[in-house]
Amino acid sequence: MSDDQNNHHFDTISVHGGVEPEPHTGAIMTPIYQTSTFVQSAPGQHSGYEYSRSDNPTRTALQASIAALEGGKHGLVFASGLAAIDTVLRLLKPGDHVVVGDDVYGGTYRLFERVIARYGITFSWVNLTDIDAVKAAFRPETRLLWLETPTNPMMRLADIRQLAAIAPEGVRVAVDNTFASPASQQPLKMGADIVMHSSTKYLGGHSDVVGGALVFNDDELYTTLKFLQNAVGAVPGPMDCFLVLRGIKTLHLRMARHSENAGAIAEMLAAHPAVERVLYPGLPDHPQYDLARQQMRYAGGMISFIVNDEQKAREICTRTRIFSLAESLGGVESLIEHPYSMTHASTADSEIAVPPGLVRLSVGIEYVDDLKADLTSALG
Repeated sequence: MSDDQNNHHFDTISVHGGVEPEPHTGAIMTPIYQTSTFVQSAPGQHSGYEYSRSDNPTRTALQASIAALEGGKHGLVFASGLAAIDTVLRLLKPGDHVVVGDDVYGGTYRLFERVIARYGITFSWVNLTDIDAVKAAFRPETRLLWLETPTNPMMRLADIRQLAAIAPEGVRVAVDNTFASPASQQPLKMGADIVMHSSTKYLGGHSDVVGGALVFNDDELYTTLKFLQNAVGAVPGPMDCFLVLRGIKTLHLRMARHSENAGAIAEMLAAHPAVERVLYPGLPDHPQYDLARQQMRYAGGMISFIVNDEQKAREICTRTRIFSLAESLGGVESLIEHPYSMTHASTADSEIAVPPGLVRLSVGIEYVDDLKADLTSALG
C-alpha cells in the first residue's frame, strides 16, 4: 500500500494497510515464511533477515499492518498479549512507579503484582474515571500510566485525551485497546504513547491464534522495544502472524456486526427481570455514554451483566447452547464466562475483585435473534 495509506478510510486500511503483494511472485497474500534462519551472502551481510527470532518477513508484514490500523509509525508483535505488556514493563527500573486502572484483566493484575513487583516496581490501583484521584496517584517516580478502555470486565471507560493531558512529563500513557479494537478507537490520535493489543481477540477474530502487539510513534522508543523484542525473544511464529493478518482483513466488517448484535442483546438484558444491571457503553444509562459516543466509533461486542448471586451467574453460564462457556473473547462465535472464577480468579481476594454475580459475554456475529433466544432460555 502507498505511503498515503493513512489518508484512506479505516475499512480500506483493514484490507490493505501495511501489506504489499509478495515482490517475486506477486502473491496477493503474505507468504508464511516458515524458516528459522536465512542464508547470508557473506558474514554479516544479509537481506535484512538473519534469524527468525530477530525478524521474519511474515512478522514484518503483520507489524506494518497493525501499525497502520492504529495510525501509528511503528508496530511490534509478540507471542501473547501478556508478553507485549511484559515488554513495556521492561522499560522500567527498580524504584519506578506505575499508575494502573483498578479494573483490568486478571492476567495483567497477576503480572504486575505477582511478577513485576518482585523487582522493586510499585503499582497504584486507581479509578481512572476519578481525575482527581489519578492526579493524586502520580509521584515523582511515576513512569507509566496503564489503562484499559473499555475495562475488562466492568466496562468502564477512560477518557484517553484527558488522561494523556494530565500525565506529568516523563510519564508514558499506555492503552490496552483490546476490547475496542482500532476499528472503534485509535488511542495514539488521542495522545497515548503506546497502544497494546491481545491480537488473540478481535484482530485475529477466529479463536485460532494467540498473540500480542504494541504500536507507537516515537523512534527512540521503537529502538528500545525492538531490542527487547529480540533480546527477550517472546515472538510469534510465522503461522501465527499469518493468521492474524488474515483476520485483520475483515476486522471492520466483524466489529460492525459484533457491535450491532451486542447493542440489541444489551437492550434485551436491560429489560429482563433476572438481570440487576447491564454494563455496556452503548446503552444510554451507562454513566459514560456520552464519552463512548465521543471516543468510540462502535460500542463494541463485549457486555457484562450482574445477577443477584454467584450461583445464579454460574448456572446461566452452563445453560446456554450457542454461547460457549469459555475464556477469551473477540472471535466470530459468541462466548460466555464467569470472570470471578475464570479470567479474573487471580483478583478474587484483591482490591480489584469483580462481583461474584457478574457474567461476561463476547457477542459473536451469529443471527441476533438466535443469540437472544439462547440467553433468554438460560436466564430462566
